[in-house]
Amino acid sequence: MKKRLTMLVSILVLSGVMTACSNSPSGEADEKVKVTTTTAQIADVTRNVGGDHAEVESLMGPGIDPHLYQASQGDIQKLNEAEIIFYNGLHLEGKMDNIFDKMSNEKPTVAVASSIPENKLITDIENEKAHDPHVWFDISLWMHTVDEVEKELSKLSPENKDEFTKNAEAYKKELEKMDQYAKEQFESIPEESRVLVTAHDAFAYFGEAYGFEVMGLQGLSTNSEYGLKDVQNLVDVLVDREIKAVFVESSISEKSINAVVEGSKKKGHEVVIGGELYSDAMGEEDTDEGTYIGMFKHNIDTIVSSLK
Repeated sequence: MKKRLTMLVSILVLSGVMTACSNSPSGEADEKVKVTTTTAQIADVTRNVGGDHAEVESLMGPGIDPHLYQASQGDIQKLNEAEIIFYNGLHLEGKMDNIFDKMSNEKPTVAVASSIPENKLITDIENEKAHDPHVWFDISLWMHTVDEVEKELSKLSPENKDEFTKNAEAYKKELEKMDQYAKEQFESIPEESRVLVTAHDAFAYFGEAYGFEVMGLQGLSTNSEYGLKDVQNLVDVLVDREIKAVFVESSISEKSINAVVEGSKKKGHEVVIGGELYSDAMGEEDTDEGTYIGMFKHNIDTIVSSLK
């Protein structure tokens, strides 16, 4: 009888401990905020700011085009399981807008680009009511998203706010160093050679930040069509201005740029593929190019080596 009583007491004590654990408030130090992001760029910001207090998952990996991306059932599950969702906004993930509207009724669903002052955004020349979504190519603008992530994580886990703030400030210092590195490296390219030709118009913010003239065969979205006339117009520019290199993008087929190279060759002007740039997607996870800073440095070094 005494043995049975002892066992009963042990069970009740264990039950009480488990109940206390299950009732512990969200945001305890040993709990991580569950975050789902659309792009890897946003995931990288969130990991840097969240540190040990955030569990971050990105829907879109290397080589994925966010303009054309459609969420799978697995993606919907990840969004449902998240405590907060971060996405770019400005219609970058255009085929997911309805999903974000629905999710915003259930949990914080944050378009990080909305933190950037509207007067700093580039207007789409084809639609004056829309803005260029490729804001991560101006580091000074992208730093606004760091502050936005820090603010939203602090709301969910206020006891870790000081650490989020410290992490955000440290990360922004690293971003400032990369911004300075870019400016120094691009000084080695003659001004007349600072022309960046790519498959689609993803680098306008980059051009404004670092003094490049930017040309893309397609518009802001890869969903836009291009035709023979577009190819011919770009070929004419390359030939007339003797531009020697064009660039492919990791998330877009090389077919369109190869057509431009061949068209230039037929007109007696040799154009080379200057290398592959990361535009809408970053590199493989666990590589330098799989981080925002590493991706940016890769682009800088690739452009400089081809155009200087």
